[in-house]
Amino acid sequence: MGTTQLESVPEPKYWHLRTVLTEALDSEFSVGEILPNERDLAARFGVARATLRQALEQLELEGRLQRRRGVGTTVAPPRVGVAVGTQQHTWPGAAGDVWQTTDCELSVPPASVADALESGRDEPVHTVRRSRVTHGQPVAAELLHIPQSSVPDLSGIDAPSGAARARAVLRELHRLELEGRDSAVELGSARADDAKALDRLPGAPVLVVTTRYIAEGRTAALSVATYRADTCRLTFGDSGGVEIHENPERRAS
Repeated sequence: MGTTQLESVPEPKYWHLRTVLTEALDSEFSVGEILPNERDLAARFGVARATLRQALEQLELEGRLQRRRGVGTTVAPPRVGVAVGTQQHTWPGAAGDVWQTTDCELSVPPASVADALESGRDEPVHTVRRSRVTHGQPVAAELLHIPQSSVPDLSGIDAPSGAARARAVLRELHRLELEGRDSAVELGSARADDAKALDRLPGAPVLVVTTRYIAEGRTAALSVATYRADTCRLTFGDSGGVEIHENPERRAS
C-alpha cells in the first residue's frame, strides 16, 4: 500500500525539538526552575532561534512551560483540576460559588455579546468582573454580561460601581428562575486585560468557556470566562454532552 501525502511529509524541525526538550525537562530540570536563555538553548540544540521559539510555544501550550514577567521561562507544575459546570441550576454568585466578585460597570458591550443576549447593539448592559484563585494563584477571569431587562429593579440601589454594585446586580439576577444553561469551550490567546488579570504575557494560551444562562425562555446572562491553559485542566459534571461544530462561530469577547 502506498503512503499518503501526509505520511510522506517529514516531521517539522520544531516538533522534533519539542520532543527533545520534553526529555530534557523530565531528566534535567525541576518544577519552577528557570530555563537558559534562548541564545544558549538554540546553541545547545543546534537550531535557529525561530525554531526554538516554536518548540517553546508548543510546550507552553501543553502546560509544560510558563513564561513569567521579569523572570523568564520556567518549568510548570502539574495542571490544576478546575471544576466547571457541576451545578447545572445555580446562578453565578449563589452560595458556594468559588468566584470572587471584583467590579461592575454599565456599558455598551461588544457586538458579539449584544447578539448573544439578543439586545440592541447600542443598549448598555451590566458587566460584572469576577476572578478565580486556586492554590494561591489566579487561574481564571470572567466577564458576566447581564442585560438591564434581567435586573429591572436595580435602579433603586445606591451603589454606582465596584464590588458592592456587582453583588447587587447578582442578587437581582437571582430573582429570576434559572431554567438551564449551556457552555462551550475554545482555545484562545490572552488579550492584554486577560493577561494582566492572570499574571501572564499577552498572547499566552487560554481556555475560554462561554456560558449562556437561560431564564424566561431567553438568555438572561452571558459569561465569558478565561482560564489559564498552562495550569488548568477543566473538569465537567456527567450531565452534559460534547458537541462538535464544523464551523464554530467566533466566541463572544
